Amino acid sequence: MPRPDNGLPEDIRDHMKLMYDIVALALQTDKTRIATLVLCRDLSGLFCPFLDVRDAHHSASHNDLSDAYERISRCYVSTLADLAGKLDAMPEGEGTVLENTCLLYPSNMWSGESYDNTRLPVLTLGGLGGSLQTGRVLDYLSAGDDHRKLCVLHLSLLNKLGVQLPWFGDAESGLVGL
Repeated sequence: MPRPDNGLPEDIRDHMKLMYDIVALALQTDKTRIATLVLCRDLSGLFCPFLDVRDAHHSASHNDLSDAYERISRCYVSTLADLAGKLDAMPEGEGTVLENTCLLYPSNMWSGESYDNTRLPVLTLGGLGGSLQTGRVLDYLSAGDDHRKLCVLHLSLLNKLGVQLPWFGDAESGLVGL
């Protein structure tokens, strides 16, 4: 792989690809098994002119049913899909790095237009070494607030990783059916 030019890429797509490449290499070489990557903060004024969107990411989210916000969301999710594809192409043991990993892609808002964060969409990719069943949509909307907190998801994932904790944050039990 050619060495990238010095400095930060001017185009956010190049920057995101570079950051995902670093995460993929770290996982592939087993330098880490945990990585956190924030591509855009919630109040970002980031513009995506290459998507033919005039609004910044944050302001576009206030009209979350708009074509502009959908383009921005698709851009982020497609780069995540690129990372998943890259990890799925990396052999590891009897499977691939993706099969032995869990990528967690959370959202901070259900609807930016109404500031509704009562039901956050969360996406996981990868099989976590066979302990996480894939290809499903799980709906915890009617499970009650104590079973829908992100801490509950984090505790569940930690348990699947073999880290048995009695609690994590304000969660004392994991997600049923995860």
